[in-house]
Amino acid sequence: MRYLGLDLGTKTLGLALSDELGMIATSYKILHHNEDYESLIPQVIEEIKLKNVKELVLGLPKNMNNSVGERGEICLRFQKMLEDATKLPVHMQDERLTTRQAESLLISNNTSRKKRKKVIDSLAATIILQSYLDRRER
Repeated sequence: MRYLGLDLGTKTLGLALSDELGMIATSYKILHHNEDYESLIPQVIEEIKLKNVKELVLGLPKNMNNSVGERGEICLRFQKMLEDATKLPVHMQDERLTTRQAESLLISNNTSRKKRKKVIDSLAATIILQSYLDRRER
């Protein structure tokens, strides 16, 4: 079963795909938006159809004390929009520190600042999706 991982940022939506067995996450692409989250729905639906996705995994940004702040509330509303539009399950995955993890990984690979900016959300989506795949029961 193929999964689509999503990292909803303030300007972009990072996407990651699992393999057909649902074991390995790979960075896929980035969709741009101007906080018009509804405009992302048709684009996500297109990717779901194109890649035969059966379930979605959306990063949930939590505060370090485990509370859900403003960005988390936006993600929960986006989850509802996705579920209503796609009729697919949208699993929420704690994404604390994933962007920092992605940044560290890119820096350790000597990726230039300009290139890091272009791929960081997709890499964060990959970390979110892989975390979900690793922790779920098979």
